[in-house]
Amino acid sequence: MSTPKSLEMRQNEIIADFQSVKDWEERYKKIIALGKSLPDMEASLKTEESRIKGCQSQVWLHAYYENGRIRYVGDSDALIVRGLVALSIQIYSGSTPREVIETPPQFLQSLGLSQNLSPSRANGLFQMIKQIRNFAIVFSSLENKPL
Repeated sequence: MSTPKSLEMRQNEIIADFQSVKDWEERYKKIIALGKSLPDMEASLKTEESRIKGCQSQVWLHAYYENGRIRYVGDSDALIVRGLVALSIQIYSGSTPREVIETPPQFLQSLGLSQNLSPSRANGLFQMIKQIRNFAIVFSSLENKPL
């Protein structure tokens, strides 16, 4: 069995992939394509508790803790935001809680997302990353307890 890629490695791959696309219209198309490829989230997980507050569109995020790693699932009712959900899941899913807590979200700055998204979308993205990190904090307490 191969070792999963680190969170930092996944971030760097996505940064390299997006940096090859200089035009922001093309980057938006790439983000939308990611959203279209995101598997649908189970309707039962689209609850008020899993909804990200602070987003203009509807965004849901749920996390599972399995074998020491976090798996995230999410969805949105807006295409670009759904792409941002997919991008975040691609980066963070499969990480350990410690990785999520200790690895800064450098992709936000490196990809220029905070500067090139509308203020409401940028705020929503920051709220999503905050929730991803909150899940990791909760799951990190499970790592330290004997089973």
